[in-house]
Amino acid sequence: MNVNVSAIPNFMATHARVLDRRRFDLLMGDGDAASALAALEGYRNPDGGYGWGLEPDLRAPESQPGAALHAFEVFHDIAPATAPQAAALCDWLDSVTLPDGGLPFSLPISVSDGTAPWWAGGDHTTSSLQITAVSAAMAHTVAAHDPAVAAHPWLARATRHCLDAIQALDERPHAYVLSFAIHFLDAVHDSEPRAADLLKRLGAYVPADGRVPVEGGTEGESLRPLDFASRPGRPARALLEPEVIAADLARLVGEQQDDGGWTVDYAPISPAGRLDWRGAATLRAVQTLRANGVI
Repeated sequence: MNVNVSAIPNFMATHARVLDRRRFDLLMGDGDAASALAALEGYRNPDGGYGWGLEPDLRAPESQPGAALHAFEVFHDIAPATAPQAAALCDWLDSVTLPDGGLPFSLPISVSDGTAPWWAGGDHTTSSLQITAVSAAMAHTVAAHDPAVAAHPWLARATRHCLDAIQALDERPHAYVLSFAIHFLDAVHDSEPRAADLLKRLGAYVPADGRVPVEGGTEGESLRPLDFASRPGRPARALLEPEVIAADLARLVGEQQDDGGWTVDYAPISPAGRLDWRGAATLRAVQTLRANGVI
């Protein structure tokens, strides 16, 4: 498997937003935590949450639960450094968490242009396992090196909610709910007694080939094995056979474009979002390939 590594920085300079360029430099050992945090700060609101297109298909300025994942990704990237903005994000999430401990899929927005209809019309009165699980999963990876996040009451509330909601599942959920719930259980596997059994239960919903169609997505859109288990040595990796992971890594390598970057198979909502997604997808591909020893 051959990746054209030398073409990736040129692609990032040509296509990616500053945030993803700073994160890419940090990943490759050429950047620093302060620069990545400075790039993230442009998406931050005074309330401690994030908006402004940090989630590329949600371009409204207001802070949104759907942007929290991407902020936590940066707080994870800068380890072992910590940032007070991480605990402040937990404060904001706690302020919009519903009584049952879950986050709403989205909150009301003022500007719908450039924003996907599922965000603009999201239910803000009901907890979303999809959003709560993916936010809490990444927050737990930050908590591994940030004591303020680890001790935050929001994370405990969200963790209990996700465990209860996953336990209540009696059929395969939407592909993204399944993927994010598996990520969550993988993240809490060593600290939550229920996680191992729940992960095994959810694993039964993942086909042997690791491909799960995305209901309501573009034609042929599916989640792949690496969307469920991207990291070697983690409990989620045991849900899929080694040869399935190897084939998906080869698939990911083969999807590098001639310009050095990667694409996404879902439909971008805006011209800016199209560019943002390519930069983010390229960063994610490099992270996955490096973690698996391909780069």
